[in-house]
Amino acid sequence: MEQGTWARVLRWRDPALLLLTSLALLAGGLAQWWGASELSAASWAAGSLLMALLLAVEIVRRLLRGETGVDLLALLAIGAALAFEQWLVAAVVALMLATGRTLEFFTSRRAERELRALIDRAPREAWLDEGGDLRRIPVEQVRVGQVLLVRLGEVVPVDGRLLSPTASLDESALTGESLPVTRQRDSLLASGVVNIGEPFQLQATQTAAQSTYAGVVRLAEAARRSRAPFVRLADRYALFFIPPSLALAALAGWLSGDPLRALAVLVVATPCPLILAVPIAIMGGISRAARRGILIKDGATLEALAGVQQLFLDKTGTLTSGQARLQSVEVKGEGDPQQVLGWAASLAQASVHPISQAIVRAAQQQQLALQAPQGVEESAGAGLSGQVGGHRVRLGTLSFAQAEQPDSRWAATILRRMDYAACGGSFVRVDGELVGALLFADSVRSETPRVVRRLRAAGIRRIVMLTGDRLETAEMIALAAGIDELRAGLAPADKVCAVQDGRSGGPTLMVGDGINDAPALAAADVGVAMGAAGATASAEAAGVVLLVDRLDRLVEALEIARQTRAIARQSVLAGMGLSLLAMLVAAFGYLPALAGAVVQELIDVAVILYALRALGLHRPSVQWLSGEQIDRLQDEHAQLARLLASLQQLAGEFARLEPEAARQALVALVADLQVLLAEHEHDDERQLYPWLSAHLAGDDPLSALSRGHREIFRAIHLLARMRDDLLQDPAAVPADEVQILLIRLDTLVRLHFEQEEELFQYLDRR
Repeated sequence: MEQGTWARVLRWRDPALLLLTSLALLAGGLAQWWGASELSAASWAAGSLLMALLLAVEIVRRLLRGETGVDLLALLAIGAALAFEQWLVAAVVALMLATGRTLEFFTSRRAERELRALIDRAPREAWLDEGGDLRRIPVEQVRVGQVLLVRLGEVVPVDGRLLSPTASLDESALTGESLPVTRQRDSLLASGVVNIGEPFQLQATQTAAQSTYAGVVRLAEAARRSRAPFVRLADRYALFFIPPSLALAALAGWLSGDPLRALAVLVVATPCPLILAVPIAIMGGISRAARRGILIKDGATLEALAGVQQLFLDKTGTLTSGQARLQSVEVKGEGDPQQVLGWAASLAQASVHPISQAIVRAAQQQQLALQAPQGVEESAGAGLSGQVGGHRVRLGTLSFAQAEQPDSRWAATILRRMDYAACGGSFVRVDGELVGALLFADSVRSETPRVVRRLRAAGIRRIVMLTGDRLETAEMIALAAGIDELRAGLAPADKVCAVQDGRSGGPTLMVGDGINDAPALAAADVGVAMGAAGATASAEAAGVVLLVDRLDRLVEALEIARQTRAIARQSVLAGMGLSLLAMLVAAFGYLPALAGAVVQELIDVAVILYALRALGLHRPSVQWLSGEQIDRLQDEHAQLARLLASLQQLAGEFARLEPEAARQALVALVADLQVLLAEHEHDDERQLYPWLSAHLAGDDPLSALSRGHREIFRAIHLLARMRDDLLQDPAAVPADEVQILLIRLDTLVRLHFEQEEELFQYLDRR
């Protein structure tokens, strides 16, 4: 028999065992009714011996692995019943154990449903497009650079670049987001998403084994195979449970002089709650996490996650969006910005680092012709070097780009600008000369400050940000996010050392992008990789992967782990407590062995049902906004982005403009503020805020945001008065006074929008 077929047969062993023990009990009962006592005894003994044999084999295997098991008491109960010729008691105990194991089998299958769904939908084949000729091939044969056709309803087989103009995709399997998304030409698509629109062409950028969904499947398989992840917890309790159980059984038999009383104690001591409740609870927790786009590799990882006290966070892609965009190209002297960008982008084509990809995208948007780099070498955390069109090009940090050369005044000026703007940058050196710098904007995730607060409330006592960026730049991000401690200028090896040193202060959790931070993820007690794209690289390094690229899923993962561990322990303690109570009743002779077996069965069912709570725990009653409502609110803010940019620009330059130009700019801005911004905030105050207030805790939960509206209205009104005064008399209001009000309004509006978006994130349960 093939190994796969044999494994499938073994999976159904417990239901088959229940069927056999039930038939043995029924056959024995019928034989007893017909008066065939010997036949009934043989039937009951056969069913109980079958269970005893299975238990004995499992116990021996555990002992060979150096493990102990509480099922020893179950074996002793069956053995004692057979020794005292209590055939019916032995058969009922065997049926009880088989019933419990079958309950575990079916509840575990229910708990594994989400994990099996991830595994079963893995693509098996792909359509290879060879100049219009289509050929179906196994997905394992897809090679990088080949063009594939993805038809309606098919799963994207490998990671790749979209060649068609657009693609409509269902990404819910990876992200948990139910709404379809539309991707444009040249977008990078992750394997595992589903085409719900027209067929499209895809150029493979990874093989099947290296693609995103392959990593997801490997993690799901590891979690699904974690049959009894908390068996150590059960064994620890067994060390305290088995000796007193045996002692009480012996004492009851000795004091009463009735060996059947000892048997009764052993029967109700059979610790099914220890054997069954823990794995059921843990698989339920892992399954519940999978529904929320959180893949936990196994039960040991879940247990460790529940106990973490310190959190280490990478900056780029974790605390920030990771979607760096080119902000500006600064050149030294009379250089050409497009030429500097072309050199940098040509070299960056050889790297998968997010910054390199951002440089390439910016060059493509400007339709620059890029050259193929030669002899590229990448220094982790520092930069790239290689040949581009016969020139020696270096791209990266200032120390990497300048090497042994001292800092120039121009470079110092660029570094200062980066610090003030809290942005990143890469310097470009060509043929030994520093020629320019590329500045990037990467904002703090809108949910980051709220997540940090929730993590502290959840018991995380130390939060540290680790980054390779300069201290001055990283400080601004740390202040915006509310981080306790900052370590900047770190190489990958330094991050590993920081995490290892932190472990002396308690269990640690490291969160990173799953690619550059893989060594640090592996060094922590629990490593968490952000985003599905990191799943492949982090399959070995990280124990948890957040398939949804949202930091607030980290809080959910922590809550699920702690709640699941609590349910597992409560199930064990409740089951043991009820069993001990039944043992005392049996020891005093009030619970015969047969009745005790029935009582123990009821305890098993109650404990298993309690453990199943881990599949879906009650959450605080918050009225969540729908995905459509969240998108509409965020779209309204996005539509005001142009107005906010105009406000920011005029706030920075009003006093430097010519008087007439300043007046015209102010007139146009105030008109837009009154029509667009003020009306938007009035609509929020009249419609959105009353609805939210009715569904949030407190008498007036949005009072602070409502106060922000009033201040915005006052500032716009005051600007309108200044505009009117300047139109009547150009010298009526000093330019500095107008600029101060513009700066105040700009700061107020941006803070207000960020507060609203943080609230929207909190109410978003997608």
